[in-house]
Formats: sequence, structure tokens, C-alpha cells
Amino acid sequence: MAEVEELVDRVVGDTVVGLELLNMWLGRRLGLYRALEEGPLDANGLADETGVHPRYAREWLEQQGVAGWLKVAGEDPGGDPYLRAFALPEEAREVLLDEDSPFYLGALPELFASIAWALPEVADAYRNGGGVPFSAYGAGTRHGIGGLNRPMYLTSVGRWVGALPGVAERLSRPGGRVLDLGCGTGWSTIALAEAFPEAFVQGVDLDQASVEEAKGNAAERGLSGRVAFACADAAAFEAEEDRYDLVCVFEALHDMADPVGVLRQVRALLKPGGSVLVGDERVAESYSAPGDLLERLNYGFSTLHCLPATRAEEAKVEAGTVLRPSIVHEYALSAGFPQGSTVADIEHDLWRFYHLCTDPGPGASAERELRRPASGGTGHRAESAKPGPQASGPWVERT
Repeated sequence: MAEVEELVDRVVGDTVVGLELLNMWLGRRLGLYRALEEGPLDANGLADETGVHPRYAREWLEQQGVAGWLKVAGEDPGGDPYLRAFALPEEAREVLLDEDSPFYLGALPELFASIAWALPEVADAYRNGGGVPFSAYGAGTRHGIGGLNRPMYLTSVGRWVGALPGVAERLSRPGGRVLDLGCGTGWSTIALAEAFPEAFVQGVDLDQASVEEAKGNAAERGLSGRVAFACADAAAFEAEEDRYDLVCVFEALHDMADPVGVLRQVRALLKPGGSVLVGDERVAESYSAPGDLLERLNYGFSTLHCLPATRAEEAKVEAGTVLRPSIVHEYALSAGFPQGSTVADIEHDLWRFYHLCTDPGPGASAERELRRPASGGTGHRAESAKPGPQASGPWVERT
């Protein structure tokens, strides 16, 4: 009976968390948090600032106060609940609204809601064995993944590349070229261009809407001349000019329908001595149940988004979100990288980074930055029938 009661408590607690995430989505969608940035407001003031009905404003403010995201800033002496003022604490403002902060998670409710929106299509895919295209999840998933990873890319990409022997030096000289596969709304491509101003960076993504937004984001930051974006299948992308010093695949390899084919194509696009940097989920090295919070997070995304989105692309490989180090190593070997993959010594709470190269160069085996992945894995074969801050933030080591 104790175990049953524990499970009942868990379901109730999980329901509370889900409902609070949806209320956070509502607050961002309607500009309620933004209105509170300027100072405390009561229900009438919030209604005036945002155009929502005062009764809804009152209920949402009270819910946010109960949930701990807002603080009661002043009671009306007459006891009128419409005149009870609420304030947005600085720490909540940073987490929910500061898109440059390494602690920013305001895009997460949007990602959560977009996945819930697509659940009927996911259920149909489970029944008929099909998939759910990335586009079916809507702008919420696109913006959720991009928004979560944006501050991490803009502050950390240079450090990640710097952990690979000799790569940053190559990109610091005129003529350096980078290919960013699975670039989404372009923040990883933009971050690479800003970290290495001598280099040209090409972003590639299969989602047309993401590519169009990426172009706009790059233009806003004055990078249109040094970056380019293409909507293309990574497994078939061809370089129009010279080959690349570095190819990056951030949080995208597990979503690719043909990861071995992509890595094989990447190998052909590298300059002699070029490198590949893969950043993917920091999952356990082998399966065990029950899992920790991170394993539960990744399997949650996998069942509802990443696996259905991959199956919609007539996938040769269906990794799901849980891409273990041994599988990445096997992919790399199958794609023709003689050393397979090595795990880069890059600090991150949510991601693990892999280095692939055609020519490791003299003394590479002794590099401090790299180590072999541990053995073990799921037993999947490489060929068989899918928005991060600094190490000090919560979204360290998407959609």
C-alpha cells in the first residue's frame, strides 16, 4: 500500500508541474511576465497593460503567487482581491525573460506545449508505425529549441572548438570554413561566425521555416556576408566551393534519418586534417531502469518528439534521443573515420561532445582533451530499418 500511495503522490505532483508549465506558457504568450518587469501590478493593472480580462488576470496572478513565481507585493486594505499586487522577483525574471542569461529557460514551456499539441498525431504514428514531421510540432518546438540553446551557443562555442587540437588556430586564419549541420534557427552558426571572425560558416537544416528564421537572425547581427544557410538533406549536401576545416553537428545527430550517411558525406567534405565536432545528449553509457532525472528527460523527449520526427523521414537508423557513446563510435567507424569517435573533455551538464577526424596527426593519442568512449551500449547496429547555457546554468550538458 505504501508503494501505491507513493505512485499516487507522484502522479499528482507531476500533474501540478505540467499545469504550472502551461501557465508559464500562457504568461509568456500573453506578455504577462513582460508587463510585470516594470514593477508590481494588481489584476486591474495587469489587465490594462496587456488587454486580458481582469478576472483572468486575477486568477493567473494568484496561481503564479501560489506556485512561487510571483510574490505578493501588497494587499488592499479593503480586502479586494483585484487590488492585490504581485511582483516578479529578479531571479524569476532572469529565468523566464532574459534570453541572454545562461539560466534562461523561458522557452521551455513553449517547447512543452508544442509537443502536447502534437500528441494526437504521435498517437496515430504509434498505431500505424509512421512518423510525425518536425513541422507538425509547429513554431513552439522550433522556437523552444532555438531559445533554449541560444545563450549557450553564444557564450560557449568558441570554448568547445578550442578543446579540439589545432582547430581554433585553423579557423583564426583567413580562409577558414565551417559547416554547421542541423543548424535550426541559426544560433549555433551565428555563434561560430562571431567566435571566429576570419571564418566563413555554412548552416544547413532540413526545416525550411527554421532556415528562413536563421537568415533573419544572422542579418540582425550583421553577419549576412560571413554566413549562409541552406535547406537541404545533410546526407546529400555538397560544398559549392572549398571544403571545410570543421563540421559541427549540435544536438542533431540523433534526429538524423541516416546518421552514418551524413558522417560519410561529412568525411568527404573535410579538408585534409579537418575535424568533426558532435554535441549530443549526455545519456548513460548503457541502459538501466529506473533511470536518473537526465535519462528520464531524454526518454521523455524521445518517445514524444525525436523518434516520431525521425520516422517521418523514412529513416535508415532510428536512434531516438538516447544516443549512447558506443553508438556514436560505431557510426563514425561505419562512415570511414579510422579512429571512430573520441569523447572531448568539454564540461557540460546535458551534452556529451565527440571528436571525429580523418587524420588525428602526430601525438593526437596523447592529447589531454580527448579520451576513448567507454564500452557498452544498447546493441543497436549502425545500419537498421530528432531546442543550453554555460556550465553554471541549469540547461547545461533541446527540443
